[in-house]
Amino acid sequence: MKLSRRHLLASSATLTAGAALPLAPAAADAAPLNFVLIGDWGRKGHDDQSNVAVQMGKTAAAINSQFTISLGDNFYENGVESVTDPHWQKSFEQVYTAPSLQSPWKIMLGNHDYRGSIQAQFDYAKLSHRWQLPARYYQETLALPDGGKADVFYLDTSPFIKAYIGTRVDIAGQDTDAQLHWLDTALAASTAPWKIVIGHHPIYTAVTGDDHDQPDLIARLDPILRKHDVKIYINGHDHCFQVVKVNGLTYVTNGSGSETYDPGVAKRDGFASGAHGFMTIALTSQKLDFSLIDMTGKVLYENTLTNT
Repeated sequence: MKLSRRHLLASSATLTAGAALPLAPAAADAAPLNFVLIGDWGRKGHDDQSNVAVQMGKTAAAINSQFTISLGDNFYENGVESVTDPHWQKSFEQVYTAPSLQSPWKIMLGNHDYRGSIQAQFDYAKLSHRWQLPARYYQETLALPDGGKADVFYLDTSPFIKAYIGTRVDIAGQDTDAQLHWLDTALAASTAPWKIVIGHHPIYTAVTGDDHDQPDLIARLDPILRKHDVKIYINGHDHCFQVVKVNGLTYVTNGSGSETYDPGVAKRDGFASGAHGFMTIALTSQKLDFSLIDMTGKVLYENTLTNT
């Protein structure tokens, strides 16, 4: 596996989900905070899920990853029914076995999770030292080794998608106005240099069209991100990698944790690939480095954002 120097820098931060953490003493030469992200994965090891997991474990060890973010669709096709559902062992516990992946997993919900019991995914957090899902949407403040901080906003995007109404994706009773008000208020109150917003569904993609872009989120969510000068939005859902910048905001699709498809040619001067894989982030107060890595360890795409 070949990684650039910035991905080999280690982080010494210790994180707790859902809590604002004390800032570390400022250190200009401190290593970044490193972590991995994976989307659309739970297929009982099939469709290259196990191969992605093996490489993700190797990469997580190489960069000293402090935690994993799951971008939703944690269990295919129909979520889980209870905390004893066989999916927990076959798709999670027995797949992500590397020591480097035993740190916290910050969880979000996808549309396939809504086909099963959402309560079971909440309840599993009481049984697992890794599984962290405090609410359908939530905020976390991360302390960075150089003394800075980052606010991460984990969204629940399925209730925004009008096409799910009346389907097996049970979004009934979810108040999207309340979620948007929460996000707007929380972003306005944030003083962190980095505001990272993560959801399951894409807003804009590099492969254009309604089958990829989400008009419901373009209309309702995107204006709030722009209002508060968010630099990056990360999602899963599309089973591929995509990166595109639209009017200064970078959108990253990372839905390659198991089954993938060929997204075709990237437009909007973006990047697209149907490879299986995952994402890494190396974060300091000044910059955010991210990479898309396939299941062989090859870096397919990397970029650096700054908060200026």
